[in-house]
Amino acid sequence: MSPKHDDIYASPLGELSDFRFDQDVVEVFPDMIKRSVPGYATIVGMIGNLAERYAQTGTNCYDLGCSLGAATLAMRHRIKAANCPIIAIDNSSAMVKHCAKVMAADSGELPVELICSDIQDVDISNASVVVLNFTLQFIDINQRCAILQRIYAGLRPGGVLILSEKVAFDDAPHHELMIELHHNFKRANGYSDLEIAQKRSAIENVLIPETLEAHRERLKQAGFASSDVWFQCFNFASMIAIKE
Repeated sequence: MSPKHDDIYASPLGELSDFRFDQDVVEVFPDMIKRSVPGYATIVGMIGNLAERYAQTGTNCYDLGCSLGAATLAMRHRIKAANCPIIAIDNSSAMVKHCAKVMAADSGELPVELICSDIQDVDISNASVVVLNFTLQFIDINQRCAILQRIYAGLRPGGVLILSEKVAFDDAPHHELMIELHHNFKRANGYSDLEIAQKRSAIENVLIPETLEAHRERLKQAGFASSDVWFQCFNFASMIAIKE
């Protein structure tokens, strides 16, 4: 069945509420993410590729902020290491409920444990792969360092963190250019100027982007000796950080 068309912001809304991952968003999420995030399919596919490379036998893989399980599925179908379950976590009960249906209908055999919880409240242990795929950007900036420190502590040597984020830029003209190119991408995918404006207003206090330099510095502070960008399109990027 084709994903439901995202028209949440298609009509004028007198009073805009902050963006939430509620049932309305769950129903249109595959369409929303496809039409809103340039390179999303490539990032998800390569998460599976990276997980295949770095997953270690007898360890855990984590998808933190799993939404409907796209990254979980990518890992599930690429990991070859034995005894390597995936733990998928999201704090939206609507997302987790729908994700459970997605996993039940999937043919993959790798065990998946779904948890409805804030990622700050879940222990990361015996991990070889941890994914934060457009998740950290929704966490309070003051809590981000602690999350990365807990991930680093829970990773085994040779383990990796895959961190995808919407990013900002220090150079103001370049920052505005990347925003405009992103909006053009959304227009090309059928979003109206009204939809773009209303979505931006709804999400601006919820999704707080940072520069790649800020992410590198925080990863270094958390303990990662090696981290860098492996994918970027406009103001969306994905990084890989390796624990030595």
